[in-house]
Amino acid sequence: VAAVASARLAETTDANVRAAASSADGLAEIITRVSGYAPATRLSPASNLTTDLKLDSLGRVELLGALEDRYQIEIDEAAFTAATTLGDLRRLISRGERESTDADRVAGEVGPTATAHEGVASDRVAPYPYPRWARRFPATWIRIALLHLVVFPLVRWMCPLRVEGRERLARLGDGPALFVANHVTRADQALVLAALPARRARRIAIAMDGELLRDWRHAPPGTPLVTRLLGLAQYALVVLFFNVFPLPKKSGFRRSFAYAGESVDLGFDLLVFPEGARAGEGRMNPFMAGTGLLVRELGAPVVPVRLDGLYQLKREGRRHAQPGEVTLTFGEPVRFGEEEAGEIAKELERRVGSL
Repeated sequence: VAAVASARLAETTDANVRAAASSADGLAEIITRVSGYAPATRLSPASNLTTDLKLDSLGRVELLGALEDRYQIEIDEAAFTAATTLGDLRRLISRGERESTDADRVAGEVGPTATAHEGVASDRVAPYPYPRWARRFPATWIRIALLHLVVFPLVRWMCPLRVEGRERLARLGDGPALFVANHVTRADQALVLAALPARRARRIAIAMDGELLRDWRHAPPGTPLVTRLLGLAQYALVVLFFNVFPLPKKSGFRRSFAYAGESVDLGFDLLVFPEGARAGEGRMNPFMAGTGLLVRELGAPVVPVRLDGLYQLKREGRRHAQPGEVTLTFGEPVRFGEEEAGEIAKELERRVGSL
């Protein structure tokens, strides 16, 4: 009997080891495919999905979808934060598999503190704001007035642009498009709007740092009243002027993804800065793979946009440019099919870099 029990225990152990190895291999393959970082199997459990694998928020959309399809589980989006490591991710998958096979037992064992117990941070402090009011009357009419009375005159005064390739936009037709641009300064959004034909500048939604936008709208507990009011005013003005929406680095990115699609369905163009941060040293940062996922899912034509001359101004600390010192170039519109998200992002990076 002891021999039989020992043999069964060995078989069970071997099966568990094989299952764990298969799960690890599957996870490594998925992460390698989504992030473009290879080989993922050499990364440690402490490797961070953001800092080590360079996954932006939209890249996590693809990763979450791939993991849920591969393992037939649901992963809590709020637990998928910027601090998530490969070890945390494996625990989330393991927990999801336990829930799918024995929901009643897990319901009794996994309580509200399970996320903290598993070592995965929760990010439910405040919701990300999705200002749908900015896409409706009277906000749309007020924005038109503000653009022509405030934004465009300021751009002409402080940074008179030389615009090249605007004739290429005629090939877009009347439908919405996705503009992807390199990112150098805080004024990049205003410069792109000033270079666009008026019809498109009036109906465009701009992706913005989700955490910053949320902190303006929902100040953290303990924030002084004056700071809280200033944040609310800044939030309202930025949304009203530029029709921004949050693109979070932490949880909530799937909702942001859906909001972008909703805007396109309503006839709005989109402006995205795929580098994820303003470039330094005069060189572009690599484009995040998540931008490729957005392009693929929207199915809209994509226009590469390049800003040149701003880094020199920033390095010298100048706030005013000479006429023609800064150039904005529109590239040829391009459509993508079913290419991998990473391939799309790399091709867009190449196109912007070559303008």
